[in-house]
Amino acid sequence: MHMNTARRKNVGETDTAAGSNVAGRLGFKDGDLIQEFGYDEDVDFDLRAGIEDTVGSELLDEDEHDVVDAVVVWWRDGDGDLVDMLVDAQTTLEDHGVIWLLTPKQGREGYVPPVEVQEAAPTAGLHSTSTAGVSKDWHATRLARKK
Repeated sequence: MHMNTARRKNVGETDTAAGSNVAGRLGFKDGDLIQEFGYDEDVDFDLRAGIEDTVGSELLDEDEHDVVDAVVVWWRDGDGDLVDMLVDAQTTLEDHGVIWLLTPKQGREGYVPPVEVQEAAPTAGLHSTSTAGVSKDWHATRLARKK
């Protein structure tokens, strides 16, 4: 019984460590202010916790007006107009900040085809610079302002 409790604790620590590792790979660092859009019950909570652990503070919600270093947008098919969301997400973003657009992976509920992101980003004044799988359910696209 004691062994199972220890194993369960280790798995939890591994999940948080994995979330922190992903947050680091996404370029987040201690002291960054990160604003979050599209929070809902289906977000990856380990990834969120990893980002918060990495930056040392909670994610700011959609209503914050502080200038932020990066924005995380959880986006699903049916959430509305992606161009509008990407324009809104840039409102408090510092000049060299990035947007990480998180969309459900193919086969998951709310899947967004990559072509939709590729079409919406330039219209919002952004371009895609990289992509990454960030969890079993979510895929990330890094968007930066056009120079």
